[in-house]
Amino acid sequence: MRTALTIAGSDSGGGAGIQADLKSFAGAGVHGTSVITCVTAQNTRSVDSIFPLPPAVVRAQLRAVLRDFDVRGAKTGMLYSADIVRTVANELAGTKFPLVVDPVMVATVGASLERADFAAALVRDLLPRAALVTPNRYEAGRLSGRRVRTLADARLAAKAIAKLGPGAVLVKGGHFKGELVDLLYREGEFTEYRGYRYPADLHGSGCTLAASIAAFLASGLPPVPAIERARQRVALGFLMGYRPGKGVGVINSHAALDRYEVLQAVREGAEAATRLIPLAWVPEVGINLGYALPAATSPEEVCALEGRIIRVGARLQATGAPVFGGSRHVARIILTAMRYDPRVRSAINLKYKEKNLTRPKEIGFRVGTFRRGMQPEGTSTMEWGTEQAIRKIGRVPDVIVDQGGVGKEAMVRILGTEPMDVMRKVRRLVRG
Repeated sequence: MRTALTIAGSDSGGGAGIQADLKSFAGAGVHGTSVITCVTAQNTRSVDSIFPLPPAVVRAQLRAVLRDFDVRGAKTGMLYSADIVRTVANELAGTKFPLVVDPVMVATVGASLERADFAAALVRDLLPRAALVTPNRYEAGRLSGRRVRTLADARLAAKAIAKLGPGAVLVKGGHFKGELVDLLYREGEFTEYRGYRYPADLHGSGCTLAASIAAFLASGLPPVPAIERARQRVALGFLMGYRPGKGVGVINSHAALDRYEVLQAVREGAEAATRLIPLAWVPEVGINLGYALPAATSPEEVCALEGRIIRVGARLQATGAPVFGGSRHVARIILTAMRYDPRVRSAINLKYKEKNLTRPKEIGFRVGTFRRGMQPEGTSTMEWGTEQAIRKIGRVPDVIVDQGGVGKEAMVRILGTEPMDVMRKVRRLVRG
């Protein structure tokens, strides 16, 4: 069991701060230790008071933790004042573990979480120690001294912040308009991480991201995989967010993935497919059924049959067990759909016939299409085709029709929220 450390304020509402950090550590599978910098009286509607702990108390907490625990990764959150920043920087000066700095300045409900001397001290004393700093748009502007409104502005700000000493800069895209893009600047290069923008500004999302990165660094992951895994945890937290109070919602920072549930759903869906699908609907390459973990970002997080559902005599039979990474073909379809609607996590392929093109429309399904002849060179057919079908109708369709090409079998793909939702659509489709 690896150990991670959070140095942050206490949120009496439980949605952010130390509370969110420790839940994030647990969700990522590490032991969490903590140093409290401030005690706040807050809930989902307001921050009523902030009491910064004396620097001597912050120092005592840090020394107690570092004296006993083998800390492998840490993050800072609300530090509030120059005195606390200097205390933390001095105590961490001799440590070797990676430090993630979340430059918390304003709460989700709009309250200021810093004194006037905080930002200058953070830049001078702590950023040079950081392996990564994770500002939002507002914080990136404060640290870089420039206005940040667009992705182009974020690039300039990230470069400016990198000159202050941190190993890398991740400008979070939650407060920008348009498509969600998190921008990483590391070793002189930019990486853009795109994702679904959830229609909510949830309390604790920044804390969850920074704490999850620190947790994965503590687990031994290199920086880039740690960031990617942490972004997935945040997406999962948004997907499973909730509203415990009367104000803003809270990110589910302790959400956990259930792989067994996904495996079992594919197994049961495949069994239903062998009973429901007529032989005339079985393509030559066979049928596969896929189901992704919530917030999945890679084919290894999509479960599908290791074999296929094929015709054996006068019946259908599923060959091969459901496994994660079982089919990159179906995974690419699902992952592309999830970028536009994260609820659509399952898909199945059936044989294409002219009747299969008219029947979905007759029963009220949304139908998307793409033509392989229009595909640009160097692109994945399933990613490009699925995206084209989605863009044509402005949303993820129930059915995507692929009329094939030279050496490529024509296919109908049915999408849904989970395997049994897909099979309900299949049942309606094949009855005609």
